Amino acid sequence: MKNILLLEDLPDIRRWLKTLVLQVFPDSVISEAARVHDALDLIAAVKFDLALVDLGLPDGSGVDVVAALREAQPEAQSVVVTIHDDDDHLFPALQAGAFGYLLKEQARELIAEQLNRMSQGEPPLSPSIARRVIAHFAANSRRQARPQNMPAVALTERENEVLLRVAKGFTLPEIGVQLSLSRHTIADYVKQIYRKLNVSSRAEAALEAQRLGLFRR
Repeated sequence: MKNILLLEDLPDIRRWLKTLVLQVFPDSVISEAARVHDALDLIAAVKFDLALVDLGLPDGSGVDVVAALREAQPEAQSVVVTIHDDDDHLFPALQAGAFGYLLKEQARELIAEQLNRMSQGEPPLSPSIARRVIAHFAANSRRQARPQNMPAVALTERENEVLLRVAKGFTLPEIGVQLSLSRHTIADYVKQIYRKLNVSSRAEAALEAQRLGLFRR
């Protein structure tokens, strides 16, 4: 059973998100909030496994809720569900600790599928968001030289192949097909790669792939 926080100020959207969440996590207990203040009160009182967070709220930004949950309950995961696909909203949310970033304009079936993949350790990112993250980190890495004191990370050739595809935004099943491996095997590789690189998100993995020169292959 999962305890899930649903932060959304528009009642109609909150209803369909709740229906979708119960479809993906049928045994979950959902706590609803329409304001940042209410969500922060819930975080202080309830131990959550997952939070779905809108960004534009009547009394502030959902980024503050993402950051508060990360500080109070580091084991919980936050996924932003929003209409905003620009850098000014995306990167503050990721920096605050968001594990995923989904756009409301997507088909509900696709959002459900991406949330369901979280059980495999796969961050839920809308395709356009994954491309934006990769482009952003690729541009930054070209402007920054690798620090001389940063130790090299030893990945196997197979791990490099998986990391590159994760950074490019492919899903675990897609990577499995490309490399003729099962999704579960790919998930194991991803966990091992994240542990070696000391990263916890697809965005950080994309940066590491760029730093390691994998996009030049």
